[in-house]
Amino acid sequence: MAMPGDPPNGTPEGAGGADDEFRADEYRSVVFDEDFVRAARLQEFSAQERMGEHARAVRSRSIWSTGGGHPGPRGGSGGGAARQGRIIVLCIALALAGAVYMGLRNPYVPPAGDPAEAMSGTVVPLAPSAPVPGGRPADLYAQSPAAQYRIGAAGITFPAVRRTRHFTEEQVQTALTIAKDYLVQSSLDPDVLSGEASRPVRVLLDPDQLTQFDQSMLVPAGNGRHAVTGWLVRFDPATAVVADTRVRVSGVLAAAETAPNALEVTSDHTFVYAVRPATGQPAAADGASLFTVRRELRMRFDRDDLTARRTELVSAYVMAGPQSCSADPAGGFRPLTAGAGPTTTGPAASDPYASGSPRRTAGLCGVLAPTTAPEPPQSQAPASPAASGQGVSPAP
Repeated sequence: MAMPGDPPNGTPEGAGGADDEFRADEYRSVVFDEDFVRAARLQEFSAQERMGEHARAVRSRSIWSTGGGHPGPRGGSGGGAARQGRIIVLCIALALAGAVYMGLRNPYVPPAGDPAEAMSGTVVPLAPSAPVPGGRPADLYAQSPAAQYRIGAAGITFPAVRRTRHFTEEQVQTALTIAKDYLVQSSLDPDVLSGEASRPVRVLLDPDQLTQFDQSMLVPAGNGRHAVTGWLVRFDPATAVVADTRVRVSGVLAAAETAPNALEVTSDHTFVYAVRPATGQPAAADGASLFTVRRELRMRFDRDDLTARRTELVSAYVMAGPQSCSADPAGGFRPLTAGAGPTTTGPAASDPYASGSPRRTAGLCGVLAPTTAPEPPQSQAPASPAASGQGVSPAP
């Protein structure tokens, strides 16, 4: 029986002795054991495999390992796996670095919004040119130019919504909705009107404006920056209180793109309140009177504001009366209630009910147009635009 290292056909005849042993040792040195065969880079196909058409004589084998955990001829499998691991980690790191770089350099990322500018406000009291009429709120409304106005938030309506160059229709709609929310909270909320709350307005403002807003609430000043009545409608609780929460409202909203990252909404609304003297103040027998506030606001929105549902109040122009010119409206409006006489006269009268841009006064006080007052109680017919000669802004 042949042993490993013996010639495949046995020992040739006539050979033996030392020569035979020498040849056996020499042949044994070139015999390929099983491990060596498994580590070979080339492997010969079997006869059956070579019978196929275009079959090659040999197949390539892995240079790293041929299975069974045996190392290949070029080193151990541990070193190859470590090199593969390092290559994979390097590829992942390069991919992540490329993704971060492309994200930072992406030209379609919206630019960051600019810091909100300080609000500038102008508040002009309108003095009566005739005695202030009194009566029941419903009668006063029916006899005034506000007879056709809608009640509360229903009077704040949207225009046709269209997309702009850099903002979608949905984004424009969002800006208009936030603007309406601001008007509702700052002009119609009973707690805001009475001075008991300001948070409903504060939460709708850009964080950059909160310091200015808070200072206005704590230390009001008529300096064009810190008037409470520039931010919201508030009545001095020591002077007058709201007699009817069904405030009459009319006006328009408009939206326009002013920069690639900025939408601007302008609002022009007239709010008509029925008020009565505060407790402890002298009151006429016929009770309530009307107080009219015309507010022109400019609100700015960047994409962050739209996402957070807040606004930057850029400017406010406010006319309100009847008030005395000597009264400081910065901390709250001080209406002249029913029975109060005229405090000033002059030709440059302002009509807060007139459609279009209101007449802006050059001084610190204006005159309330006589036709804005309700007709005397004995006349039960509502005043019409034709009869009064004044344009009534219809409910949008």
